[in-house]
Order: sequence, then structure tokens, then C-alpha cells
Amino acid sequence: MDTIFALATALGKAGVSVIRISGFKAWDTGVLLCGDLPPSHKAAVRNVSDSDGALIDQALVIPFENQRSFTGEPVVELHLHGSTAIVARVIEMLGGIADLRLAEPGEFTRRALENGKLDLTRVEGLADLIDAETEAQRKQAVRVLAGDLGRTAEIWRSDLIRAASLLEATIDFADEDVPVDVTPEVRDLLTRSQAAISKEADGVKTAERIRTGFEVAIIGAPNIGKSTLLNAIAGRDAAITSEYAGTTRDVIEVKLDLNGLAVTILDTAGLRETEDFVEKIGIERALTRAASADLRVFLRENADEALSIDPLPDDIIAIGKADVLSVDAEFPVSGKTGAGVDKLVDAISSILLNRSASAGIATRERHRQALLKSQQFLAAAQDGLDLGPDHYDLVAEDLHSAIRALNSLIGHVDVENLLDEIFSSFCLGK
Repeated sequence: MDTIFALATALGKAGVSVIRISGFKAWDTGVLLCGDLPPSHKAAVRNVSDSDGALIDQALVIPFENQRSFTGEPVVELHLHGSTAIVARVIEMLGGIADLRLAEPGEFTRRALENGKLDLTRVEGLADLIDAETEAQRKQAVRVLAGDLGRTAEIWRSDLIRAASLLEATIDFADEDVPVDVTPEVRDLLTRSQAAISKEADGVKTAERIRTGFEVAIIGAPNIGKSTLLNAIAGRDAAITSEYAGTTRDVIEVKLDLNGLAVTILDTAGLRETEDFVEKIGIERALTRAASADLRVFLRENADEALSIDPLPDDIIAIGKADVLSVDAEFPVSGKTGAGVDKLVDAISSILLNRSASAGIATRERHRQALLKSQQFLAAAQDGLDLGPDHYDLVAEDLHSAIRALNSLIGHVDVENLLDEIFSSFCLGK
């Protein structure tokens, strides 16, 4: 493979800029630039010079042997002073060395995958960790990056391989007396794996919401204080407010960090009958976004007011404009005075945190599909097991199909078409 290089830190002036070199010529390149290298995995200051011996910078240099590097191949890192001129000069020099080229987005991480340093779930965890903006996202990404999902999938695979091997032993000795009936152990292995995989698949939707963010829609009639409430929650004038009904024509979004969760609050158009064509579009969008939101906050004038759409069990029903509407209710709120806003935000946070407790370690729709596929084959295997030894060859094949589905989860098979998409989201130095 080519030796690759790239800036591993952000572009622009900084205290330190790191250039990473990875591949079979990495150490030779380090010697060419620095004269000599410190021992593997040790850091030392070296002069970085051009081909004429002119000093470019003094850098902290760290070489890594292939078994101790991130990529699984020889690596040299140059920790330079964060001058754009220094970085540009070193990158220019590296580009002029034979058999070296600039890395593609995510290529360092892709090599780590190909060299067995990471499985595919850990690669996705690394991408999520880089993108994490809240504490919940960071914790979730760290678990995946640490290999929790891969290790769990390996336990399932081991159990299913054991079950398949027991059945195949029975098939191989079909003409002889087999001293032990393997059916109870096989059934136990299948039942245990099915239950665990099903539970993990059920938690993906919530885990994915932690990763991408929850949506909370504020809905109600026009001029009930939705936009004012949004501004109060956001702490800024995110939406235009006025005394005229129908001011909000589109969905306005505000992203927040609520107790470590990424949450997008949606201000929607007031729901009413109207002949205004543009307002109708806004109302249709409001209904669509409200239906797909994770949680809805209904604002109304009084407890007897009918709601435009049916609330779900966790949805919050509040009285808007509590500063002018004297109503006894559990959630009177006023975006204008701030009354009840903290209580409402706490309720939203509590509901979403309770939902987050059901999240598993599988965090993507790709994970869920692999788990469901494995689960389908396990269900077929259970049915075949009930039909007796004459069907054990088919049961064993179903088990191998379930194992292949788990293999695709961690990146052993059938994922080549996913790799370009996954790694394209990485920066050049990762």
C-alpha cells in the first residue's frame, strides 16, 4: 500500500499542528526529514529540515511500529508549531517524495479497519465521537469505540457457532448412535441469543436518537404563545413574535443541550382552518413534523379546548400565555414572563432521559437491520428444530446465515459497499 500523509489537526494557526505519516516508508521519511528518529512509541524533539538542510521547524516526533500504531502499519507523527507556513512547507516536501501521497478522507481509519486494529462498529464509534456535541453523545460513542458492540456480537457468534457445530456433529454421525441428545443445548443457545439480539434491536431507535438528537414539537392554535415559548427556552429571539395570528408560516428549529441530550425544539405554524395558501402549507408541515417528533408539547387556552391531533402517552399538555390566562393547570407556561418554563424544560428532559435508559449499544439503522436479519434466521432455526433431526441440516444452514448477518454487523463480510460512504465523513487526517 502507498505511504500516506495528512494534517491530523484542524487547518489554521494553532499552538500545535500534527502531521501523520503512515505506511512502509513512514520511518524512512521521518529519517529523511529529521536525520534520525527516537525509539518506537517514544517522543523526542528533532529538527525538521528540507532537502538542502535548511531548518523548517523544531518538532516533537513520535514513531510507532506497526503493531503499536493506530493504523496497524509504521507511523510517524510530527507535532509542529501551529504555523500555516510551517505546515504548508512540510506538506509540500512530503508531496515531493516518491511513493508518498496525500491521504484520502478517513484513509488512516480505513487502514486501521483493514489491518484488524478496529472493527466496523468501532470505526462508526470513532466517527460519532468526533461529531459528539453533548455528554450523552460522547458517552455513547466512547462505548462503541471501546468495542462493546463488537464484543457482544462476538458472544452471540460464539453461541451460534457452538449450536451449529452440535447439529453438524449429529448430522455427520446420523448412521451411528449419538450418546447425547444435543437438542436441549441447541435450543437453549438459540433462545438466549434470540432474546439478547431482540433486546438490542429494540434499543436501536432510542440509541440513534441520542446520536442524532431528539425532536420536540410545540403545537397549538395560532397566537397561543408558541414562538414566545420557543424564544424563552432558547434564550434568544429565534422566532418572530407578534400579536397577529398566523405569524409563523414554517417550522423553526432551535438546537439545545438538555441535561446532556441533543434536543431540537420545533416551533410550528398555528393549527386552524384557513384559506391562505401559504399558511396552509405551513400547517401541513407543522402536522407532518409534529407526527414524526419524539415528543409534543401542546399549548391551549384552557383544559376544555380540543386538541388538533391526538396526544401520545408521554406528550405534555400545557396552558399557554399563563401571564394573561388565569387557568388552574398542571403546566401553565408563559414565554413572556418565563413562568413555568423551567418546569416544562425539566419535564421534557425527564421524559427523554427515561427513554434514553432503554438505549442499547447498537446505534445505527444498519446495526438494527443486521440484528433483525439474524433474528429472522434464528426464528427459522427454532421452527426447524421443532421438526426433528431430519431437518437439522436446514437448521444448521439457518444458523450459518444468522452468523453471517452478525459478521456484517462488525464488518467481516458484505460491507464493502458501505465503506466509501462511512469514511467519506472523516477528515483527511483521520
